[in-house]
Amino acid sequence: MESKKLFLASFFKDVAHLFPAFAGQDIQGKRVTFIPTASILEKIRFYVGADRRALEKIGLIVDELEVSKASSHEIAAKLKGNDYIFISGGNTFVLLQELLRTGADKIIAEEIRSGKPYIGSSAGSVVLSPDIEYIKAMDDCATAPDLKAFAALNIVDFYPVPHHTDFPFKKTVKKIITKYGAELTLYPISNKQAILVDGDTIEVKG
Repeated sequence: MESKKLFLASFFKDVAHLFPAFAGQDIQGKRVTFIPTASILEKIRFYVGADRRALEKIGLIVDELEVSKASSHEIAAKLKGNDYIFISGGNTFVLLQELLRTGADKIIAEEIRSGKPYIGSSAGSVVLSPDIEYIKAMDDCATAPDLKAFAALNIVDFYPVPHHTDFPFKKTVKKIITKYGAELTLYPISNKQAILVDGDTIEVKG
């Protein structure tokens, strides 16, 4: 039986204070595998450092794993060995391309399904959905030329839409909701909100 524990944010820094209670255990000194891969080709990357500092501030030890450069041994060792998995924001298509190319997607899915808590920030939240085509208005898929299809990790059966009502994505989010709102179960969240998944329970907090 699956006991998923997912903390899906738009911008982790702004909701990090909600995580310790959600974790339901003492998180001090626990290790988190920190994956910044979605941001590797982005010009603006301040959110990666901000999220890293937010994790450290709540007492976690950050162990970085840049999957596009890591060996398969390192990927498996860190994802399986650490207490939590965190995936940062950036370009969701680049992220998915690299997770699939390295096989990290399968290990992440396995770890989540066996109960390891997962934290996503923006792209890190989107990539758990069944398919990421819906996020094209926000992220440029041309930056991931080797990604031939958009089927994603399929850990949740809904579609997070980060940065709802937040600059500079206000209009983009509106566009996504208008286009896909009738056919997909969208979960728009602002930077001050997180989707908390605990087993079969889903709630938006913040």
